[in-house]
Amino acid sequence: MATTGRWSAETDAAALRLGAHIRRLRRSRGDTLVQLAELTDLSHPFLSQLERGLAQPSLSSLRRIAVALGTSPIELVAAAEDTADSAAKPPVVEVRRAGDAAPDGPGFAEGTARMLAHSARPFHPLEYEGRNTSPGDYYVHAEDEFLYATAGPVMVDLDGEIVMLDTGDAVYYAGGVRHRWWSEAGIFRLIVVKERSRVVAAPRAAAAKRGA
Repeated sequence: MATTGRWSAETDAAALRLGAHIRRLRRSRGDTLVQLAELTDLSHPFLSQLERGLAQPSLSSLRRIAVALGTSPIELVAAAEDTADSAAKPPVVEVRRAGDAAPDGPGFAEGTARMLAHSARPFHPLEYEGRNTSPGDYYVHAEDEFLYATAGPVMVDLDGEIVMLDTGDAVYYAGGVRHRWWSEAGIFRLIVVKERSRVVAAPRAAAAKRGA
């Protein structure tokens, strides 16, 4: 029972961190909850609950929110898992063991993800296992990103240019490049390293908008 209670508490805390990050991104863009609901085709009440940590998004909802906010599901997963105290100095060494991940860890884009460092670092290293066999939506964000294929092949679409990564191949792309990845062969694995989010106000319209 103690394990269940601890897991429940950790899940609740992750939901609060995720909701707070989504709210921060939304407000930095000058969007209201109503506008985000229109962009994502999700309900206003659901998004309100999500931002307050009272709801868990499905994989589909997470993808829609990431696209609408100009970020990636990786950033949202990182926000949910980031237990570090931003005011505290990160440890000099941080070790992650293979068994540290929960069996059903955070998921997105028909895959699962495991953050490899939780402290407030300038980069987010992430281990990703994908199962999507079609491209899906493009993602775009301001930060640079690096992919290393640990189990391929993986098809990577970079602004319409298709790059195939076999096991051991890697690709680096700058912020602002639209990207998506998939494998017609089925399961693939990547190590993804993304710069930490630089939340900069980028309002869609005039300052007359007010955040909810």
